[in-house]
Amino acid sequence: MSKSSFSRRKFLGTSLLSTIGLSSLPAFSYAKSSFPLKPESGKVRLGFIGVGRQAMGLLNNMMRNPAVDVVAGADVYEIKLQRFKERVAKNYTDNEREAKEVTLYSDYKKLLANPDVDAVVIATPDHWHAMMAIDACHAGKDIYLEKPLTFTIKEGQELVKAVRANSIILAVGSMQRSGANFQHAVRMVQKGNLGKISEVLVNVGTPPHPKPYDLPKQEIPVGLDWKTWNGPLPDIHYNEELNPPITLNPEQNEKVWGAWRWYEETGGGLMTDWGAHMIDIAQWGIGMDRNGPVEIIPGTDSSPLTYFYPNGIKIHITPFDEGRQGVKFFGENGWIKVSRGQYDTNVASCERTFSNEETGFGAHHIDFIDSVLKRKDPVVPVEIGHSTCTACTLGNIAHKLGRPLKWNPETQEFIDDFEANTHKHYVYQHGYKLG
Repeated sequence: MSKSSFSRRKFLGTSLLSTIGLSSLPAFSYAKSSFPLKPESGKVRLGFIGVGRQAMGLLNNMMRNPAVDVVAGADVYEIKLQRFKERVAKNYTDNEREAKEVTLYSDYKKLLANPDVDAVVIATPDHWHAMMAIDACHAGKDIYLEKPLTFTIKEGQELVKAVRANSIILAVGSMQRSGANFQHAVRMVQKGNLGKISEVLVNVGTPPHPKPYDLPKQEIPVGLDWKTWNGPLPDIHYNEELNPPITLNPEQNEKVWGAWRWYEETGGGLMTDWGAHMIDIAQWGIGMDRNGPVEIIPGTDSSPLTYFYPNGIKIHITPFDEGRQGVKFFGENGWIKVSRGQYDTNVASCERTFSNEETGFGAHHIDFIDSVLKRKDPVVPVEIGHSTCTACTLGNIAHKLGRPLKWNPETQEFIDDFEANTHKHYVYQHGYKLG
C-alpha cells in the first residue's frame, strides 16, 4: 500500500482498535459525517507551545492522524522553533499530505490569539503549565497538557475551574491509561479478581523527591529568552541542562531530558515526573480518581512514604521486585504487577499476555483529537489529572516538612495545619498572576 492510500479508515482501524481493543477507549466511527465537528474545516488545527524534546515525540504522533493539521508553534528558544518548523514540514512530506503554513511565535499569547488555531499542545516545563493552560481556556482553545498537570496544588484547582467555566476539552498526557496492560490490570483489580485490596506498591524511581538547585551558572546562549523561561519563578540562573541545546547543521538533538524536573525550585522530582504516571495508575485501580489520600506519612531510612486512603487502602512509594518503575496491587487472592511493557500476576483469572503494539500509547493522542471533534471528555480529563498531580505533590510536601500530614480531599486543604497549607502554592515573581 502506498502512503497516499493510507486512508483515515485504515489509520483509525489499525492504530487504535488493533492497538488497544478495549471498551474503555472510544469506538471510532470512520464516516466523516458521523463526527460532530467543532472546527469548520473538519480537522483540528494544532498549535504547539513548548517545542523541546517531549514535543517532538508528540508532534510525530499527532501528525500521523489525518484529522490533524499543525499550523503554529511557540517557544522562547529560537533554534528549537526552527527545528519545529522543519519537523512539521518533514511530517507533511513523509505522510504525503498537503503542507500547511506554520507560524512561529516567541510569545505564546500571540499563538493563542491566532484564530486559525483550534487547540494547543502544551509541553513546557511544569511551572508554566497552569498559566498557559488557563490562558488557553480564556482564548477558547482546547488543550493537550503534558503531565504533571501543574506545578502546585493551587494551580490545579484554578485550572479545573477555568476548563469547566469555558467548556474546554483538556486531555492530560497520562498516556499509560491508554495502554492495554495498564487497563487490564485496573480492570482485574476493580472487578475483584484479587479480592479485597490491602495495599499497593508504587515505584517512581530513586530518590523520589526533588533536591535544591545546584547546577553551576553558565552563559545564556544566543536566541534563548531566559527571563521568560523563568516566568513566575524566583530568578534561576541558566545552565544548559535545564534547557538542553541543539544544533540544526549538523543535526544534534537534546542529549538529556530537561533537568528542571529534578530540582525543587523548578520541578517535583521523580514524585511528579514518574508519579504522574504510576501513582495515577494506583489511584485509578483502587477507585480513588477525583479523590485522594487522607493522611500522608513521610518516608524514613527504614520505611517508605505512605498514603492512607478513605477506603482503607495504603499506597507505599518504594522500589519492589526488579526495581522497575511500576505498580503492584496486593489483594486477598494474590497480586498483579504492571509497568511499561510488562504485566505479571500470580492469580490465574487475571493472566493475560500482551504484544508490544498493545502496550503502546499512540491511542492516547488519537483520543484527544476524537474528544475535540466530538466535544466529550477524554480518557484523562482535567479533574483526574489534578487529583493525581495533587497526590504526587502531597508526598513532596510531607517530605519537605518531615512530618505526617492530614488532608481533606473534598475541601483540598490540610486539616488544622496552616504551615502545610502555605505549601499549596508559591508567590509568583516578576508581576505574573494566576488566571
